[in-house]
Amino acid sequence: MLITWIVYYILTSLFYKWIISWGGAERIEGWLSFVIIGWFSLDWKAEQIKLFILIMWAFFTLIFIYGLFNPRFRHEYFIY
Repeated sequence: MLITWIVYYILTSLFYKWIISWGGAERIEGWLSFVIIGWFSLDWKAEQIKLFILIMWAFFTLIFIYGLFNPRFRHEYFIY
């Protein structure tokens, strides 16, 4: 389960990196951001999408670190 947790974090981080640094925000700007991020991002510009993803990445990193030391949390996180 720990390996799954680490691989999940790496894949999610690569997606976040694509959005922030590799032109992903420009590609999903508009209706596609609605599909990927959520209904509230429909009219966001690329800079707003990047800021949101940066905040989500920081939050997800904290969850990842907590999950590294708490196997019960990891198990409950993957159930949902």
